[in-house]
Amino acid sequence: MRAIPQPQKGTAVTIVEDARAITGGVDTHSEVHVAAALDPVGGLLGTREFPATRAGYAGLLGWLREFGDLAVVGIEGTGSYGAGLARHMAAAGVQVVEVDRAGRQDRRRKGKSDPLDAVSAARAAQSGRASGMPKGRDGAVEAIRALMVAKRSARNERTQAVNQARALILTGPDELRARFAGHCAAALAAGITALRPRPGDAADYSVRIALRELGRRVEFLDAQIERLDDLIVPLVTVRAPGLLSLYGVGPDTAAMLLIAAGDRPERLRSEAAWAHMCAVAPIPASSGKTRRHRLNRGGNREANHALWRIVITRMSAHPATRAYVKRRTAEGLSKKEIIRCLKRYVAREVYPHLRG
Repeated sequence: MRAIPQPQKGTAVTIVEDARAITGGVDTHSEVHVAAALDPVGGLLGTREFPATRAGYAGLLGWLREFGDLAVVGIEGTGSYGAGLARHMAAAGVQVVEVDRAGRQDRRRKGKSDPLDAVSAARAAQSGRASGMPKGRDGAVEAIRALMVAKRSARNERTQAVNQARALILTGPDELRARFAGHCAAALAAGITALRPRPGDAADYSVRIALRELGRRVEFLDAQIERLDDLIVPLVTVRAPGLLSLYGVGPDTAAMLLIAAGDRPERLRSEAAWAHMCAVAPIPASSGKTRRHRLNRGGNREANHALWRIVITRMSAHPATRAYVKRRTAEGLSKKEIIRCLKRYVAREVYPHLRG
């Protein structure tokens, strides 16, 4: 028995190779999962479909183990349709690697079907092309993520309700326009909630009713956001107290960064990999005589937005950051370029606190 060597970088999975070690691959969907099994030399042993239920997970694992010792399983969509299966496999002591969806060129060349995708996932896991650990969906960060989903939708609906109220006031009676002109969102919500519409002109009465209901909706959402914050802040504080100690990092931005890192921060193999995940790592953009770079377009948008919020806060009030901006501006850098540099710096600064 020998272990296949892995590159030094990366959260590598040690695949054990012997006469019976087999590799599994799974193409995941909302209702069914399609599994494939490969022998140690890459030969296809079979494919089979299983329901996406607890019983189906057990059946899939049992089917793979019928072929021999299970070395590793590559699963597509470990953060969505495959989250439950990945948890089941991990609980059973099976090594799981996260597999990206096949590229367009591969799909054009080899075809596209669920069994082919399952085989492709197995080959990616067996070859080491896919070696990343799933984020994990069973810890404190998953609890934070679930609460942040609810908070994000409540915040979006609150903004929508305020904008709708402003639009109704803009096109409504002159008395309402004069009364609520220049109000901030909170004052506007309080004011329209206090309206006492009286029957009379149908249009005027209906506008006042609509505004009162929108104001009540904003107050309800404010209370909901406050309740969610009461749950989110303690979780973030316990999980990453050092992160909150950094200048410009609040509970919301800390939560977004933690969610991007996941419940298994050890999967972040280096600070550079974390920067790439946040879309703040410069990469070559041309191959001609002139060397140019740009920031990578991919990555986690929420994490990138969190870094932007930290940078903007520091640019407005942090003495060291303001001095840096002044110096770089004198050197000829634009504000956009300075923000890019600062986002890269902040990514480097928060990285140790995510892994701690």
